[in-house]
Amino acid sequence: MRVSTDQVWEWLEAVPDPEIPVISVVDLGIVRDVRWDAETLKVIVTPTYSGCPATSVINMDIETALRDHGVEHLKIETSISPPWTTEWMSEKGRAKLEKYGIAPPQPAGGPQRCPHCGSKAVQKVSQFGSTPCKAHWRCTECMEPFDYFKCI
Repeated sequence: MRVSTDQVWEWLEAVPDPEIPVISVVDLGIVRDVRWDAETLKVIVTPTYSGCPATSVINMDIETALRDHGVEHLKIETSISPPWTTEWMSEKGRAKLEKYGIAPPQPAGGPQRCPHCGSKAVQKVSQFGSTPCKAHWRCTECMEPFDYFKCI
């Protein structure tokens, strides 16, 4: 079945990131391209970093979603050049992260405010968070811990 690439992008908007299910792989910015090569649909994926343990799960989830929509001939390619950057995240994705309690990446290198209460009184606890792409922070006003999605 050959559908428009716009339709494929719409379907991929519903594929959640396995580590942060509130954000889609499209909003995360790791789906770089969708195109038809003759009768084969090619989806180009750039992992957040080359050793990301979720890459195989993401590819499997993308394949499952597209096959569930009737795509028969499919090839998922991993591209590590250019490397993924947090600049590829959508504004919608950044807002979803914050609403979920994860501070979105900031060019200044740290969260600008607590995603729970909005306070700017935040403090880094550890450069390493629940996943390699996040750091552990806490708010010194509401005392809530939170992850900060590192700016890459």
